[in-house]
Order: sequence, then C-alpha cells, then structure tokens
Amino acid sequence: MNNFFIKSRKIMPKLFKKVLWGNRERWGLIPNEQDSHWKEWQNYSTEFYMENQRSGIGAVVNDAGYTVMQKIDLSGKKVLELGAGDIRHIKHWKGVPSEYILADISESMMQLAKKRLDEKSVEYRTLIIKRHQHLAIDEESIDVIISFYSLEHLYPLMPKLEEYYKLLSPGGILIGAVPAEGGMAWGFGRMLTSRRWLKKNTSIDPDKIICWEHPNFSDHIIEKLDNVFQRENVTSWPFPFCPLIDINLIFKFLYLKPVK
Repeated sequence: MNNFFIKSRKIMPKLFKKVLWGNRERWGLIPNEQDSHWKEWQNYSTEFYMENQRSGIGAVVNDAGYTVMQKIDLSGKKVLELGAGDIRHIKHWKGVPSEYILADISESMMQLAKKRLDEKSVEYRTLIIKRHQHLAIDEESIDVIISFYSLEHLYPLMPKLEEYYKLLSPGGILIGAVPAEGGMAWGFGRMLTSRRWLKKNTSIDPDKIICWEHPNFSDHIIEKLDNVFQRENVTSWPFPFCPLIDINLIFKFLYLKPVK
C-alpha cells in the first residue's frame, strides 16, 4: 500500500498546491456556511455538476468509474445509494434490486435519480439529508451501498464509514469510485476545466471551495476504507496496471462487510 500512492503534493511548493488542491492551510476543510462564496456555490452547484460532470471530458472520467458495477449482481438486493445524482451507472447493472433507497442533500439531483428509477420500474424511497445527518435506516438491513464521487465530500470521513458498516448486513457490499483527489493529474485537469468554469461564470474563489467540497484526498479515503471494511478490489483509471495517484483520475473500489 505504501507504494500505491506516491504523492508529489508532499514536495510541491505551496503556491502550486493551492491552485491544484485548494488553499487548505488558509481555509481549512470545514465549510463556513455563512461565507458568501459558499452561499453562491449552493446556488450554482447543480448547474456546475451538469456542465462539468455530464458533458465533455468530465462525463468520460465519471463514466469510467461506473463500470465497477459490472462486478456485482443487484438481483433482489436492498440497495442504498449515497449522493445518487442521475444514477448514470444504471446501464451497467446486473439484475434489478428489490428496493432502492436514495440519500442525497440535493432535491434537484434527487429528481434526476427518481426519473431514472421510474424508467426501470425499480421500487425506491428517498431520504433528503443534511451533510452530517445520520441515516434513518435499520442496522444490518442493507445488502449493497453504492457511493460514486461522494466520499471525497464527507468530513470527517471515518464516522460516516463506521455508520455505513453498521447499516450493511454481514456479507454486504460497499461499491463505488472516488476521484484521484490529491494527485497531479486530477489537480491539473481541474485547473484546466472546472476551475476555469468557476472563474468565468461565478465570483467564487475556487481555491476556497475546493477545500470545502473535496476535503478528503483519495489516498486517505482508501486507507480509511481498508481500516473499516474488507478490501476485495481497488483499481485505478486510466492506468489500472500503474495505480499511482499522480497519473490516474479515478479509483474504483469494492469492499465487503465480513460474515462473522
């Protein structure tokens, strides 16, 4: 694992660090909800998502993570998805779940997810939650937890992972992907795309919002997942045979809750 992540950010000058991964020393990792830039971000976040993650290179990168769904069968499973977005991974499903629970902080994104599930005739229920709210779900009642591009947003992360562990039934699966946040390729890619979009379309300081929206680096996420769950598979994209954080854009994962 020590060789899995070789981190250029450790030796990067501070001036470059803040452009690539946010000015973390100044702004910290917890959003100031009274901050004007944060409030503006709440108004633009859905538009930002659709402009940057659902078209162009952003869509290609996100779609690369969704292929991990081919590794499992959802037939008859009770599924919980965290931050579902528009459930773009549905095209990779094997089988149909018996129940689908959608948990999201965004009502507008929830509507997109509901539309996808209606098209597939999947039974579902929705939970609109706040960023740090506990999920009103019985322990050991979930067969599969799906988390695409959400764990990088949750801070502190460990309490949430421990909560997800409790929700899973023995033998249950946690599956999904995270961006290679904290790596050179991801930082440069954002500098050339979504950072420019924020500068062009808003008055938001991206060096501030990056810290608050992506407080967790991908190497830290994988390390914490390894501490809570049983690892089955972690792969990188676009270079699966060279899983270094600085040259990849996505890390896909599949973890288990062991049967005692």
